[in-house]
Amino acid sequence: MTTAGSYVALIVAGGSGTRFGGSVPKQYRLLDGRPVLRHSVDTCRASGAIDRVQVVIRPGDRSDYDRAVAGLSLPEPVAGGDTRQESVRLGLETLRLGPDDIVLIHDAARPFLSDRMIGACCDALETADGAIAAVPVRDTLKRSSDDGRHIAATLERAGIWRAQTPQAFRFGAILAAHRSAAGRDLTDDAAVAEAAGLATVLVDGCEDNIKITTEDDLARAERILSSRREYRTGMGYDVHAFGPGRSVWLGGIEIAHDRALVGHSDADVVLHALTDAILGAIGAGDIGCHFPPDDPQWKGASSAQFLAHAAALVRARSGSIVHIDVTIICEQPKVGPHRAAMQRAVAAIVGVDETRVSIKATTSEGLGFTGRGEGMAAQAVATVALPG
Repeated sequence: MTTAGSYVALIVAGGSGTRFGGSVPKQYRLLDGRPVLRHSVDTCRASGAIDRVQVVIRPGDRSDYDRAVAGLSLPEPVAGGDTRQESVRLGLETLRLGPDDIVLIHDAARPFLSDRMIGACCDALETADGAIAAVPVRDTLKRSSDDGRHIAATLERAGIWRAQTPQAFRFGAILAAHRSAAGRDLTDDAAVAEAAGLATVLVDGCEDNIKITTEDDLARAERILSSRREYRTGMGYDVHAFGPGRSVWLGGIEIAHDRALVGHSDADVVLHALTDAILGAIGAGDIGCHFPPDDPQWKGASSAQFLAHAAALVRARSGSIVHIDVTIICEQPKVGPHRAAMQRAVAAIVGVDETRVSIKATTSEGLGFTGRGEGMAAQAVATVALPG
């Protein structure tokens, strides 16, 4: 790693996705239950090499962006321009870094960014002005005739590489290069650097580091993820007694009731059971190991913190939450009217689409402590996917 002061990832998500089609730009389409953009953001945040993540978006995509990064603490997104080149320049202009700080520029539509590629690009700056991930061309190259249907020539492929992102540079040099290139039509930041006379080197990218441009690309990305994954299931259970109060916290929302659930935190049995299920799936103990019930800092705490922590541990292992299933056991309050709100709340906390969250309820037919209305219980099952 270089001795620069700061390392910032600039993720460019300003494209309209016209080739992809559909009403949702490609960077916000779901891949393994998370928006495509979220994959790169999570990888950068989990990397020990990156200090800060800044995203550049299309101004009209703010609501899609907010959903994609829900639950994360990120700087305000930067409004991009009409072209990728302009979007990168506008993003660079906002960073306020020192000239020798490092900027890693990455396309949001490439969800398979890895910590290895991040480190390799940054390390290469010890002896170069810039570094990009790339893969050598192995196929025979043909040039077509003017009609696009006939072979006009066979090209030499030796020394030819396919450029990818990330692409890393010292901040002062790449900002100056982009300012000088304003108004030109250059295809990537390495071309901008080349036009400015910067010496840029190639580091090994990955064949799986694809750019999602079409529906076929998205399907291929799903296949790549599936082939890399190991699926695990965890189970959780929690129970709390009723006590004095006027509402209960359940599934991340507050529901008016004639009593409250008693506990050291907010006693949300759904989030407690689900936290244990996720922790169990990754072999990370239980909720008490991470948030001891005798620790005064958690007295009255929102259980959303516990669940968000468990989800973050999954992401830190480059994993994802595939599905969540919760059963609430109680006589009162009625869960049905609040089920959709709970699903939205849980989905937002763990960073998955609502379709991957199932919440249902049952009674115990008047039997046991729940049947007598003395308390409430919840069972949860969580399925996670981890690198195989």
